Amino acid sequence: MVRRNVFVAGGTGYIGRSVLPLLVARGHKIRALVRPGSEARLPAGCEPIPGNALDGATFALHVPPSDTFLQLVGVAHPSPSKAAEFRSIDLASAKASIAAAAEERVAHFVYVSVAHPAPAMRAYWQVRAEAEAYLAEKGLDATVLRPWYVLGPGHLWPQLLRPGYWIAERLPATRETARRLGLVTLAQMAASIVRALEHPVSGNRIRIVEVPEIRASLPLPPPS
Repeated sequence: MVRRNVFVAGGTGYIGRSVLPLLVARGHKIRALVRPGSEARLPAGCEPIPGNALDGATFALHVPPSDTFLQLVGVAHPSPSKAAEFRSIDLASAKASIAAAAEERVAHFVYVSVAHPAPAMRAYWQVRAEAEAYLAEKGLDATVLRPWYVLGPGHLWPQLLRPGYWIAERLPATRETARRLGLVTLAQMAASIVRALEHPVSGNRIRIVEVPEIRASLPLPPPS
């Protein structure tokens, strides 16, 4: 396994707090963008890079010599009432990260998007789709992960929907949508991101990782 040099935006968030310790334990070098004063929130073994995720000028020069950029910034606990924040935070940070990665010629960009299209949360998934389009426009080799809802501490209420999912996945008319918009666990999500980082794409292409593949991400092979 090749050890990666990874620049991370959003490493102190819900998913980042699970992913970064895994990457450090597997021998990858991690530098993580944080707001000034929040350096202590990073897991041990990560180098903090103070800056503003919404302003690429504050961190672009610190991206080299990273070969991988991991973008995890997003509004906590998304809901329809946060449509404006999706544009001002999720989309703005994604564009800042993508532009910085392209400018600094990062070899592989990993973006946590969201499953789409979807019958709910239109503003949320449309913003993520715009970010994906911008990623394609910049011509970066990239892996885009598309979970719908990631179950974990403080994020467990969708467990109540499991009976409905069970039925929908067995009906031909709803099977594909139910699987694409299915629930994944935080452990599955973290493992899927690690796999994406350790197996980059190349040749000016974007690999899409949907929910069924995220669910199959465990267990991770031991680092060689």
